[in-house]
Amino acid sequence: MTSEALAECFVYITLPGQTEPVTAGRFALALGRRGTMEGRFVYGRSYLERSNAVALDPVELKLSPRTYLTAALDGVFGALRDASPDYWGRRVIQRHLRKAQPGELEYLLYSPDDRAGALGFGHNQIPPAPKRSFNQTLDLAHMQSIADAIVANEELPADVANEQVENLILIGTSMGGARPKAVVEDDDGLWIAKFNRPDDPWNNARVEHAMLTLARACGLSTAESRLKSIAGRDVLLVKRFDREKTQAGYLRSRMISALTLLRSDEAHESRGKWSYVVLAEEVRRVCADPEQNAAELFRRMCFNALISNIDDHPRNHALIAKQADWKLSPAYDLTPAVPVSINRRDLAMECGNAGRFANADNLLSQSARFLLDPGQATSIIDLMEEQVRGTWYTTACAAGVSERDCEAISRAFAYPGFRTP
Repeated sequence: MTSEALAECFVYITLPGQTEPVTAGRFALALGRRGTMEGRFVYGRSYLERSNAVALDPVELKLSPRTYLTAALDGVFGALRDASPDYWGRRVIQRHLRKAQPGELEYLLYSPDDRAGALGFGHNQIPPAPKRSFNQTLDLAHMQSIADAIVANEELPADVANEQVENLILIGTSMGGARPKAVVEDDDGLWIAKFNRPDDPWNNARVEHAMLTLARACGLSTAESRLKSIAGRDVLLVKRFDREKTQAGYLRSRMISALTLLRSDEAHESRGKWSYVVLAEEVRRVCADPEQNAAELFRRMCFNALISNIDDHPRNHALIAKQADWKLSPAYDLTPAVPVSINRRDLAMECGNAGRFANADNLLSQSARFLLDPGQATSIIDLMEEQVRGTWYTTACAAGVSERDCEAISRAFAYPGFRTP
């Protein structure tokens, strides 16, 4: 670091099995020699002396007394970026602060206590007590109205604007996504409420719920979900798998995105690093059960190809650690698309020798990197294709997807090019 810090904060973590945060270290941003932002992180001595201390991530910030430096991502380490709000959360914070472009540290400091993962941020060395109250599921109609106003860039009434945006700022910073969402609580724990948008081509809440159900039928581990109708509007509730409700409070799991694992970002010039094949190797390197996790990643890649999910970018894949060991998180954000082409559709990440081509032969071409022999990989694809072809419609109908919407998404499933040589 070549200059004094322009901004800094303490980084807190809720350790495995605990419900109260402790201070893990200090993060600072400064202007480097080349005029770009550089980040610095150092673990606190008292934290390193803890017998139960864990690293913030398995990639960049391993447990060590050294000072970590980065010039990537405007100086923000990947694990910290993953605890920052997603696109929707940033819109809410921009509105709250009345700033078009807050600084990265502001996004960290103003994002809510229920952010994804186990990290927190603040100016005080002693972390604040965790928030004990959240939006209740009975408030969903109110939350939907605020979300609609933010989508439409409408002004909220001046006397309640701050209160309402403060309410909605309890955002689910799930790994990616631009959909209106908020965190709500019921007797079972915390859920991410995902609201439909007026410009959705179909009832996204019901379709996404159907895809999560279909994925489980195909053998994938997925987030729990359910539907709730509020004043004639459907809301999808997705259970927070990085939180576990107890009498003492919420246990929290560490969580990092595939972007961090791939040492990449969302910029166009970085998309050459977006690869299922490379991700499989990283998963094998850091996960406690490499064979199980690599095979699970292969199944998710195949499922995304079979439902034409072209939004399967690295923000929509994550690792989670409830205790010391890391594993793939449950799958989430599984949504079909209907591109015009019926001969070639691409995933967001490379999946074989032919790049991003969502084709059975291409998926098989690098199956060994997922620790699968050709016979195992072929069987996975064949059985999953049969399940998707044969049950997507009945699964969608069971989720309440209308006949009109079923027709709209019908071309997403096992498209002709999936089996084209």
